[in-house]
Amino acid sequence: MSDAQTDIRAYTLRLELVDEPGELLRSLRPIADNGGNLLSIFHERGNVTPRGHIPVEVDVEATPDRFERIIDGLRDAGINVVQAGTERYSEGLTVILSGHIIDTDLSDTLSRIQASSSATVTDFSLSAPEGTADVSSARIDIATERDATADVLDTLRAVAAEKDLRLVEPLTASASA
Repeated sequence: MSDAQTDIRAYTLRLELVDEPGELLRSLRPIADNGGNLLSIFHERGNVTPRGHIPVEVDVEATPDRFERIIDGLRDAGINVVQAGTERYSEGLTVILSGHIIDTDLSDTLSRIQASSSATVTDFSLSAPEGTADVSSARIDIATERDATADVLDTLRAVAAEKDLRLVEPLTASASA
């Protein structure tokens, strides 16, 4: 047998669940159905993600092949997989958006970042000192796949330009002094 069939490893899954009865159980079904061995669950019911969902961290044991089937099964079931394994989102960046963030559909802005298969929003902070109809600013922490930072920044630049928002980008290793 190949290593992919016999090499059992521990993996961490970070999920976002809708706060409804049965959602945790529904998220565990693809793990069981695809041969994953549940090690632990950390269900943060008191916290919510920027999209209003409940963050859940699940540790499982599986072979690499089974783990890929688990991920596919979760996504097929409509479960938002924020992070899978240890290498999926290995780089982080923080950006600041300024302008009429709320009036230009904040939910759409975050969804477009999340729609990229190579990025996920890990933290979000909004400041609107004069109220929601005035200029506001947002700090957004984003986890990206290795070497995908440039693509994620391109997406952010396009969204900011379309919505007439100011984007403050992070300094990168390739930036010159």
